Amino acid sequence: MNRFDYIRPQSVAEAVAEASVPGSAYLAAGTNLLDLMKVGVTKPQRIVDVTRLPGLGAIEWQEDGGVRIGAMVRNADLAYDERFQRTFPSVAEALLSGASAQLRNAATVGGNLMQRTRCAYFQDLASACNRRVPGSGCDALGGENRLHAVLGWSEHCIATHPSDFCVPLVAFDAVVEVEGPHGVREIELDALHTLPGSTPEQETVLEPGEMIVALRLPADAAAFAGNARYLKLRERTSYAFAVVSAAAALAPESGAIGEARIALGGVATKPWRAREAEAFLKGKAPTAEAFSRAAAVALSEARPSGDNEFKIELARRIVARALHLAWEGTPATMPALPASPFAVTSGASHVA
Repeated sequence: MNRFDYIRPQSVAEAVAEASVPGSAYLAAGTNLLDLMKVGVTKPQRIVDVTRLPGLGAIEWQEDGGVRIGAMVRNADLAYDERFQRTFPSVAEALLSGASAQLRNAATVGGNLMQRTRCAYFQDLASACNRRVPGSGCDALGGENRLHAVLGWSEHCIATHPSDFCVPLVAFDAVVEVEGPHGVREIELDALHTLPGSTPEQETVLEPGEMIVALRLPADAAAFAGNARYLKLRERTSYAFAVVSAAAALAPESGAIGEARIALGGVATKPWRAREAEAFLKGKAPTAEAFSRAAAVALSEARPSGDNEFKIELARRIVARALHLAWEGTPATMPALPASPFAVTSGASHVA
């Protein structure tokens, strides 16, 4: 690990000013940043510690029923908040399916949004990686790539985004509040992360020094509370990143699907919103055929980036299964294995 300056600002404005200096990085829980520093993937010259800044650790319910979540709220605290779990159950389920209990106790909401890919070639300094060293190439393209992207990838990068939390957030039109050198702005979470194109090193739309201060979920997302699920297939159910995952939420209307929300994880460099599949389901009867066809629409642009064609069919099945479980109804209690296809808790029907 290289030597670095450690800075502990007293306000968000001071933190932004310090982090705007080239070579700076924000430190929250450090569950991702410190690992990358230890292996030499990232070498910040200045660490700006935001863990003690005031006003970033609250869960604030809005008058309209939405919620504002401070960037320093811990993942476990949010997932186990009773009102949040009732109002946004699939988001809580996604949080509880990520990492280990120890990491969830430490990791923060803001840090989760900003975590970087777990691609082995990105984390191996002996490998070529355009994301880590622009222009060096992508060894993943000809290497071990069964877990890599099948949507939105380019010849410059086939990595995937690792967050579970972000998947249902994107489905529910979450917004991030950002403060930077030029003031405060809001960014739709779906637009925060970028596809690789020819510049995979540009992982988000954040400008230098900008800091996520809060996350907001709109009130209309709460309307899906009775019929929302997150489903995640992983190689180790106890804790592992998703091979593929899906968030599905349905709004019943006279026995049909009035509105649908669908997003996928583990398939691209960003959480993937399946808007065409959502539109396809509107007004449809909630049948296995409709869910299967919607899943096919969601993956219609998918193509393998290597030895991972199986992920396309797997993702189709996960989407269809998540839709089926969402229609059955959100479970009355959190499954013992959150988001797992092996969970046996059946849904408590909320369908009239």
